[in-house]
Amino acid sequence: MDLRPFHDSWSADDPHANFKAEVAAYTKADPMPTIENLSQLTGIPVDSLIRYVLVKWAASASEALLAMEPIVLQQMRQAIREAEAQGTAESRLRAYERLRQILAWLDLPPGR
Repeated sequence: MDLRPFHDSWSADDPHANFKAEVAAYTKADPMPTIENLSQLTGIPVDSLIRYVLVKWAASASEALLAMEPIVLQQMRQAIREAEAQGTAESRLRAYERLRQILAWLDLPPGR
């Protein structure tokens, strides 16, 4: 399996810009050494661990709604902190848009 880093560019008004930026940032690192070490440690095949990680991530939106995973809560608080620190209507609108995107992601039904 070839797990390539994501390199791309997108416009500022791309509705998926935040997600694309996050994918680009997270895919800089090679996950395989960790997966391979975990496989050796647990005896679980690499492909099964990769499937687990993908399913766990895909299910995280539903889990976040129930438990508000710390990363989601931190992202939401950070958007508000930044807007309040700047104190402008424009910064508050940007924060609203960030919060709207986070909530839209949390509300995605499975398979969409």
